[in-house]
Order: sequence, then C-alpha cells, then structure tokens
Amino acid sequence: MEISLLFDFYGRLLKDNQQTAVELYYNNDLSLSETALEMNITRQGVRDALKRAEQNLYSFESKLGLCKRFGIVENKLAKISQLSQSIAQDTENGCEIKKSAEEILRISTELLEQF
Repeated sequence: MEISLLFDFYGRLLKDNQQTAVELYYNNDLSLSETALEMNITRQGVRDALKRAEQNLYSFESKLGLCKRFGIVENKLAKISQLSQSIAQDTENGCEIKKSAEEILRISTELLEQF
C-alpha cells in the first residue's frame, strides 16, 4: 500500500521499466512470474527493477516529503470538515460555535503556512 501511494506521487520520476514493474506488481497485484511474463524479462529482472524503484521512491519521499505533507493536509481538512458539521448542528450554543470557529481558523492558518 505504501509503495502504491508513493508511486502515485513520484511514479513518473522512475525509469520506464521500473514504472511498469511497480504498476503490474503492486497496482495490478500480479506475481513476480506474471509480471516477468508481461514485461518479457526474467523473474530476477522484475525483482531488481522493483527493488531499485522502491529505493528511488523512498529517496524521493525523504527529499521532497510530498506524501507526508499530503497526509497532514488531509487530516487537517478532515478536522475542518468535522468542526464545520459541529457548527451546523449546534446553532443553539453560541459558545461552542465560537470555539469551533477559532479551531477552524487555527487549522486553516497552519495549512496556509505549509504552502
């Protein structure tokens, strides 16, 4: 799952044979043998391409951190959505609305500072 997510972010930076190997093995759930047959290379060739691709994907993430930042933004947006729903449901309690609005503002500011 982690490799597939990293592949979504950085897959185009890989060599063509590495892209194909990751796509077939991780995303299409083919075995090493099936992937080798599709790519017309040996099983060992597929394994080597996958290992190099995995190393590259982890290296890209450690240098760029796009996947990690995406996760942070996704979590904060979920919190904003939750707080917004709370405000919509709790229109009778002005104090709770103010607290939720302040929390939305804080989270929004954090998101803006990241970009």
